[in-house]
Amino acid sequence: MTFTSDSASTRFSQAFNPSIQADAVTSTTTVFQSLSVDDQLAVLWYAYTEMGRSITPAATGAARLQLAEGLLNQIKQMSHPEQLQVMRDLVAKKNTQFTRSYGILSANTKLAFWYELSELMVKGFVVPVPTDYQISRDGSQVLEALKQLDFGQQITILRRVVADMGFDPLA
Repeated sequence: MTFTSDSASTRFSQAFNPSIQADAVTSTTTVFQSLSVDDQLAVLWYAYTEMGRSITPAATGAARLQLAEGLLNQIKQMSHPEQLQVMRDLVAKKNTQFTRSYGILSANTKLAFWYELSELMVKGFVVPVPTDYQISRDGSQVLEALKQLDFGQQITILRRVVADMGFDPLA
């Protein structure tokens, strides 16, 4: 199947049409996962920075963040191009030492990992989204759909998408 922006838009509009798909969590997750790697990273960045204050307690309260601290420290020691590549590898589920280490974390720890990573981006320790980056129309629609959902649905979607990232060597 050839992927075009028209096919993505069609799938997006179908996914959010209540008569076609009643489960907003499943449809939003599906559309999110069909985005390009960079658009997935951008949606995560915007979601964590715009909704981050409410995500924080849910993510870190249930997570064993100390398990991810080593990965976060590794990222801080990398150059910006290397940091971006690691994030892309996580989203693309490439099999690397880093993505395998991430892959064995629990879903809640992965949720907290991305929150902490966004905090490091804000503080300048990790490469931020480029100021000239233009998110795609589909990426913007996913972000808007996330904003319309209740807190529980937002957390469920974020947990699902970050839990699916990385490479699980035990799977």
